[in-house]
Amino acid sequence: MTDRSPQRSEQYSLSMMYGTYADILFVLFPFLVIGMQRLWDGRLYDTLMQADLSIAAAILAGLAIGKFVLGLVTNRELGRYKERIVFFIALTLFVVLGPSIILMLSIVGNEEVPGFVAFVQPVLLIIAISLYSTAVSISNLLTRFGTEALASGPDDGRPADSPEQDSRPRPAPLDLPRRTGSDRL
Repeated sequence: MTDRSPQRSEQYSLSMMYGTYADILFVLFPFLVIGMQRLWDGRLYDTLMQADLSIAAAILAGLAIGKFVLGLVTNRELGRYKERIVFFIALTLFVVLGPSIILMLSIVGNEEVPGFVAFVQPVLLIIAISLYSTAVSISNLLTRFGTEALASGPDDGRPADSPEQDSRPRPAPLDLPRRTGSDRL
């Protein structure tokens, strides 16, 4: 059993990595198309001077914040790690989302765009990709930790199928209202 557990964990991590980068590529795909069109027209430098990369960074920052919040909501027994996750949320807002929105508004509102924008936008995008990857890893780790803790049962010496365990209420993840047949749009 010890041989299969690390292999299963490695496969899970690898599939999560592929899923994370698939999300990133899916977000960046429209901006790649825009960049290729500008390259075709001979205006590739315009991509760095337009708000496109800031929009992509803002989208990824929003997705990262969503993943961080999902990690907070999924496992309520985080203890000292709550502050760290809240720090990552604040970091994402302060370092990526805020500057991206400011750059978008400034680029769209001004005819003359300063040259530093060509450097700042790709840096924001790289930071957003890094924070999104981190957010997905943290969220998946907390989700997996929460489900393993529920599956392993209590640590009080009782067997997992004892009647005392079944009578205790379990914390529900997100309780979403279910749609019934009488619901109308």
